[in-house]
Amino acid sequence: MHGGASFAAAGEDAGDAVLLEITDASFIAGEADPSPPPPVSVDDLAGLDPLPLIESSSYFRALLGGSFSESGRAHVQISCNLEAAVQVLIYLFEPSGSLTITHHTFLPLMEGGLFLAAENLLTECERWFRTMSSQSSSLLAPLNFLIDTWYFAQEHGINYVQDICPGYLAQNFVQVISRRSFVKLPYDLLYSTIECPFLTVDSEKQLCEAILCWITENMLCCEELPPNSVDHQLYLLNKVRICLLPLEFAAGTKRNWAEFGSKVESRILNLLKDSLRTVLDAIADDNLESYRVRITEYSKIMHFVALLTDEDFVLQKIVLSGCPQITTEILYISVLPPTNVGASLNKRLESSWAQVDYRNIILYNELEEAVKSSSFGNVHMVDLSKCPNAHFSTAIDWLKLAFPELRIFRASFCLTFQFEDLLYLLLTCPWINEIDLSIDTSIIAQMHSVISSRFEGRGAVKPKLTRYYAQDPLCDTTMNSYISNISKLILEGRNDITDVDLLKISILKNSLCYINIKNCTLLTDDGISKLLLKCTKIHSMVLSYTSFGNQSIQTLCNSNPLDSMDECRHVMAFRMQELHLDGCKGIGYAAMSQLMSNVNITNFLCLRETTLTDGALCNFVGSSLEFLDISETVVSMVSLAPVIRRNSNLRCLKAAGCRNLLFEHGEVEAMSGGNIYGDFLQEITSTCCLEDVEMGWAFCPIRVTTLIPSFSKVRKMTIGLGTTLPENILCALPDICPFLESLVLRFQMISDKVVRNLLESSTKLRVLCLYSCLGNLTSFSFQIKAPLLRILRLEWITPWMTNDDLAVLIQNYNLVELSLSGCKLLDSNSQELISSGWPNLTCLHLEECGQITLDGVSSILNCKALEDLLLRHTGKGIGRTIITDAITELPLLRKLALDLCDASEEGYDSPNNPEGKMMRTITMSRCKSVRSCFELHREGSSNSKPVHKETIVLEWSSRQLRTTIVKERL
Repeated sequence: MHGGASFAAAGEDAGDAVLLEITDASFIAGEADPSPPPPVSVDDLAGLDPLPLIESSSYFRALLGGSFSESGRAHVQISCNLEAAVQVLIYLFEPSGSLTITHHTFLPLMEGGLFLAAENLLTECERWFRTMSSQSSSLLAPLNFLIDTWYFAQEHGINYVQDICPGYLAQNFVQVISRRSFVKLPYDLLYSTIECPFLTVDSEKQLCEAILCWITENMLCCEELPPNSVDHQLYLLNKVRICLLPLEFAAGTKRNWAEFGSKVESRILNLLKDSLRTVLDAIADDNLESYRVRITEYSKIMHFVALLTDEDFVLQKIVLSGCPQITTEILYISVLPPTNVGASLNKRLESSWAQVDYRNIILYNELEEAVKSSSFGNVHMVDLSKCPNAHFSTAIDWLKLAFPELRIFRASFCLTFQFEDLLYLLLTCPWINEIDLSIDTSIIAQMHSVISSRFEGRGAVKPKLTRYYAQDPLCDTTMNSYISNISKLILEGRNDITDVDLLKISILKNSLCYINIKNCTLLTDDGISKLLLKCTKIHSMVLSYTSFGNQSIQTLCNSNPLDSMDECRHVMAFRMQELHLDGCKGIGYAAMSQLMSNVNITNFLCLRETTLTDGALCNFVGSSLEFLDISETVVSMVSLAPVIRRNSNLRCLKAAGCRNLLFEHGEVEAMSGGNIYGDFLQEITSTCCLEDVEMGWAFCPIRVTTLIPSFSKVRKMTIGLGTTLPENILCALPDICPFLESLVLRFQMISDKVVRNLLESSTKLRVLCLYSCLGNLTSFSFQIKAPLLRILRLEWITPWMTNDDLAVLIQNYNLVELSLSGCKLLDSNSQELISSGWPNLTCLHLEECGQITLDGVSSILNCKALEDLLLRHTGKGIGRTIITDAITELPLLRKLALDLCDASEEGYDSPNNPEGKMMRTITMSRCKSVRSCFELHREGSSNSKPVHKETIVLEWSSRQLRTTIVKERL
């Protein structure tokens, strides 16, 4: 029988027999047999005692008991889902302990149980579903299963599913939105999930992105929507707490969601203008919900599981990065649960706010008392990066009170975070083990010729609270044992840190393993050496562009009497896992050789722009390298080839600017004893499977097959001076590197065919930088959409670009960084195109671009998310107040580069203490006119052209302003 099963059962009278025939309701005569249900022996069921049917199924109890009209028949036919019926029969006739409910069997069992009224089975299914949804597991139930179950429950009126599903999805929302089937969630289920008080996200941005993605996908797939459907979908956005959204994200939503994006951006800018008044109004209206971060009790359970499984991703995070509107007051309010904010507290807060300034602590005493009963031990990471308006002394108290088990704290690009704040953080929150306080590195390097330099104290620094810094940790004899958890410390760019400050950091000697002091230019070799003598557990260091030199190398390579390790492990260099020394000019040849002979187990080694030679590199015998950067050194293949051969796990190789890779170096030729090695290309293609490459000299592939499969996993590629890749290689890059995300080409021969193919076929491409490339490139190159492209730099290759071409770029690419050089046909209308087409730009560089700024820069200042702005030779129309205007209008601006040639009033005003707290560097280039000796002078014409003379650099640190005049153009 097609799509059916039958068995006999005895009635109440032993002599009676009833034949039950179950047919598949979905089977249509004439069609091919459907897929069979799970195997079950119907013969075994035939003749069995019908007691299980009667006891466990109301349907069979009524049928066999005579309650139905069919009860008197000897043959009864049942039409239902055959798979579901078989599952129910297995459950009815087999011992209950053998039943296993899974995501695959739940719905068939439910359907069969409902049809056959198997009450016990339905109870078992409900128990399983409740247990599944309450378990704290890092593995989310299949989302398609939950969606199907939701629809099934709605159709059959199963209330417990509709009660449980929203909460379960809310608790696991971070995982839910990462699934492809997220966009298939029905509206009512998504709405209920977002409304659930257990909704858990890392940031409000994460929630908003998910909602916008869901709305976009559902609008695309449904061409004909009900009249009120769009309104319902957009209503989801009202659930987003827009006061906690990053400014860059808010600005970016204007590109596709103009009304919503403008609303959010306006709200954030209003908060920046007068956050105190806005928050006071919210308190008065008892409307603080929009300021609360989403911390849930469920995350505490997830934390417990994480401790057992080492699954860090399930830990609760609070990410407020890029929110300049966040003040310390908002931080405190953000963690106050509604139950703690009553009329009495509101009145006290409003009263204290009326008299608040940073010289008293009345307000914070009130807030602290309210927060003390609201600590969240489940939160393990807080990110306040790019939050310049948080007063960090009180923010640290907030961390201590609200997050007693905090492990990671990030406050990068917060210039007002002083070293004293770091010491207070170490004292106040000793349980933290990772701190990131990095800022932009200084643009003034040792190689630059400085004409003059002067320093002024930074007057914008706020006075400290009276209770703040009660003691210096260095002077506290209990501190060494008290602070013992900090294992990772990032101070990159902090060029106001001194040797004395570094000595204070040595209180972390019992725990510090990783330190990043890149570009901390005030530190001396002696100061770094003393830190290494005390902190002997350090195994990873980023020392780029510091004074690290021979003395520190001696400390690393000599036996340390304070170190109790046995055998050769007492040598600190031997334990180095990560070492970045790029730009360290104080290392001598002998010291470099000594260091290379000791760092044998390192995984990451960066020696760019150092004194590395073949002799030194030959001393390196390690075989565990994953990252190697030898760019701008004099090494040759004699020393590099053995390193590549030994390190088959090498994933990143950077060797740009190494001219000697083309030759045998004389010093090593005699030492090598006639070692036979291949050329550079042969060695890397026969040994490595790279993911990040930076090549120049000696990298000259001709055939596509040469680069496969060694380049098949490359995600980042930079090709520069010293080689010219042929067109067949450039055109084949999408096939050679199918995962390519970033491509930088310098001084290469390119064409429309190459660029179009890259944009069309490199489906993961996010970064495309073309610098000073030759070839017949036209606007046809960029008439291809690349949905993922975010960074585009076209420098000195598109002189033909017009506003129409710019409009094509806007249509095809959603950029966050744009750099254009040499586009002399652009005019003042280009500004409006850029600001309206890419409202979320964080970086904009325009150099020698016609007359873009001839009428000022008002449209550029509408790009509210700008962090890095460069305008050079773009039109003589920039007013004197450009610096103040930019700092005021662009809350996240950190870098501003101008040229005095573009000043409409022969100069710019430079404030000593800018209102903005993010500003790091302002550069003003100054030119002089030079007459060309190759052109004849004509009356009424000018043969002179601007030539760079010097650069004025204003650079703020957490403590002071340094004004420097440099000969070079920076």
